Amino acid sequence: MEEQAAGEKTLHDQVVDVIKTCYDPEIPVNIHELGLIYGIDIGPANAVAIRMTLTSPACPAAGSLPGEVQRKVQEVPGVASVTVDVVWDPPWAPDRMTEAARLQLGLE
Repeated sequence: MEEQAAGEKTLHDQVVDVIKTCYDPEIPVNIHELGLIYGIDIGPANAVAIRMTLTSPACPAAGSLPGEVQRKVQEVPGVASVTVDVVWDPPWAPDRMTEAARLQLGLE
């Protein structure tokens, strides 16, 4: 059981790393640091479920960003399947950004 937990953690870290290669086209910060990823769940069969949001419902990336996340995560070795759900509750706000993101955008 411990090996499975360690394996899930490693897969989780790989998923986070690939999500960090996805950027909001209007903000030069990756979507993980922006706080757009609300949850990453990895099931026992390595099915990955991602809950994410966008900076606003009118975001121009609404049609492309979730698909990009799904394609990139699907390429992570060991991932069996990927589901990306875009949620609006709670709404995204700048306080969801990491300190690194705020520094990069000159907000701190």
